[in-house]
Amino acid sequence: MTTRRDFILAASLAGAVATTSRAFAAETPAAKAEPKKSGAHYRPPVRFGLGGVAIGNGFRVTPDADAEQALAAAWEAGVRYFDTSPWYGLGLSERRFGHFLDDQKREDFVISTKIGRLLVPDRDFKHGMWKGGLGFNYRYDYTAAGTRRSIEDSLQQLDLSSIDIVFIHDLSPDNGDMKEKWTDFFDIAAKGAMPELSRMRDEGLIKGWGFGVNTIEPILKALEVADPDLFLAATQYSLMKHEESVDRLFPACEKHGASIVVGAPLNAGFLAGLDRYDYGGTIPAGFKEKREKMKSLAEKHGTDLRTAALQFTAAPAVVAATIPGARTAVQARENAASMKATIPAAFWAEMKQQKLIAENAPVPA
Repeated sequence: MTTRRDFILAASLAGAVATTSRAFAAETPAAKAEPKKSGAHYRPPVRFGLGGVAIGNGFRVTPDADAEQALAAAWEAGVRYFDTSPWYGLGLSERRFGHFLDDQKREDFVISTKIGRLLVPDRDFKHGMWKGGLGFNYRYDYTAAGTRRSIEDSLQQLDLSSIDIVFIHDLSPDNGDMKEKWTDFFDIAAKGAMPELSRMRDEGLIKGWGFGVNTIEPILKALEVADPDLFLAATQYSLMKHEESVDRLFPACEKHGASIVVGAPLNAGFLAGLDRYDYGGTIPAGFKEKREKMKSLAEKHGTDLRTAALQFTAAPAVVAATIPGARTAVQARENAASMKATIPAAFWAEMKQQKLIAENAPVPA
C-alpha cells in the first residue's frame, strides 16, 4: 500500500526532474497518456454522493457547524461518495471534508478532488461565488509538476493518504478566465496533467481520472487524445437540459468505456425550488414555466420534483453516480431519501408525452 510518505517522496523526486521532463515531454509522443494495459476503467462502486460546493461557502456562508452536520447526516443516510476541490471555497471544502472523514475508515468511502488551480495566500482576494474570509487567491497550472503539487496539497488538506478520483477542473470554454483560449490550456494539460495522472494511476496513487467541466466539448476532446476513466459532467444532465448529453456525450463515453458522474443534478438548487439556475444564477427564458409543469406532474403522481430530478440523473447505464450538494443536515437527508423513493412509471410516460423530457432519455426502471 502506498503511504503519504511514499507519495510525497515520489512527488519531490518528480519535482527534481520537472524542468527536464517537461521540455522532453513537449517534443515526444510519450507526452500523451498511455492506455491502461488492462483496458478497464475505474468506476466508483456507489451510485449516489455529495458534492462539495455548498460545504465550501458556495453562494453564501455555510457555518462550520452546519457543514459538519450536513456531512454527518449524509453519512448516516448511507452516502459514501464525496466530491470536493481546492477551488470550492479556495481550500475550505477540502478542509471540512478532511475533518469529517478523519473519523471514518478509509476503505468505507470514495473521495474525488480536482487539479488545475494552485492556491496562493492572499487575504484581500474576494470572489463572487465563494463567501466569507477565505485568505487565498489562485493560479492555473495544468502542467505535470503542477498536477503533482496540487495532489500533494489536497492530501494535506484532506488529511488522507490516498485519493480515489482526480478531475482536471474547469478547463472549458465557459470558464471566464479562459473563454476561447481554453484550447491553449488544454494543450498544456495534454502534455502535462493527462499523462501525469495516467502515471499516478499506474503507480496506484489514484484509481481513476478525467475532466470535471460544465460543457461537453472538453470531454469529447479528452477522449480523442488520452485514456481517461470517468468524467464529472456538471450542469449537463438534468431534467432541464439533457438532450446533447444523450445524443453526443453518452455514446462517446460508452464507446471508450468511460463513465459519467453527474454534477449539479438539481441545476444548483433550481429543481429544488430556488430561483437560481446553475452557477451563473441567470434563469433561461421559459425555464420557470417548465419547472412548474414538471412540479405539478410530479405531485399528480405522488412524488416531488427534487426526487424525480435526482433519480432521472442516475438512470442512464453510463452514469456511475449523481452528486447533489447539501448545505444542511435536512437537505442531505432529503436528497438521500429521494434516491430510495418509488416513482410510478406513469409519471415518466407522461413527462415524455408532454415533451418535458426527451423521448430517448433513459428513465428509472
